[in-house]
Amino acid sequence: MTTEQPRAGSFYGRRKGHRLREQQSRLMEETLPRLRIGPDAVSDVSALFARPVSQTWLEIGFGGGEHLLHQMQLNPDVGFIGCEPFINGMAKLLAGEPDEQRLALHDADATELLPRLPAASIDRAFVLYPDPWPKRRQRKRRIISHETVSNLARVLKPGAIFRFATDIDDYAAWTLARVMASGQFDWAAERADDWRLAWTDWPGTRYEQKAFREGRTPAYLTFVRREARNLA
Repeated sequence: MTTEQPRAGSFYGRRKGHRLREQQSRLMEETLPRLRIGPDAVSDVSALFARPVSQTWLEIGFGGGEHLLHQMQLNPDVGFIGCEPFINGMAKLLAGEPDEQRLALHDADATELLPRLPAASIDRAFVLYPDPWPKRRQRKRRIISHETVSNLARVLKPGAIFRFATDIDDYAAWTLARVMASGQFDWAAERADDWRLAWTDWPGTRYEQKAFREGRTPAYLTFVRREARNLA
């Protein structure tokens, strides 16, 4: 039995911060219900979107939505699934005027959604600056666990990209160990700059700026879902 087992089906952290502004409250009441993914299993991710998309990308814990909105602008043919249980973060994303026709949202813990997505249905996944839960007794709360990695491997297509960013050294090592232990991913880094430098399409986030201000160096890990023939 691992210490990570309590993570599945559990949400840790705040649900809500400061009081929402009137516009944000209206968006949560009127827009979110239209974009919310239902409780049943998803048989076809393309059916989540109001218009055809070429790929489907998944961001787990999008914070205020800066990265998701940026990627939507860069990739106008991609559909996005965004997971964020923090109410203020969800409200901020909706206030950023995303393209609703290619956006689907899950406003609860991502570990509840992953098992409901079809196998090999996601072309790219992101987990960016998740809560590090630094104390040893808290680590079972981390979103990256053996179970989450297994679920990500199941939903990602062969050759799909999984990006992870953190400013906590221990969390970078923690993630690298669990992803590689799964035997279902390759780490794409060939040199130190491949994980020390941000991706070329990275917009930066407020979490990253806080890390720089406090003297922490982020790590940017890129993994590739192995093809079936390469699996051990």
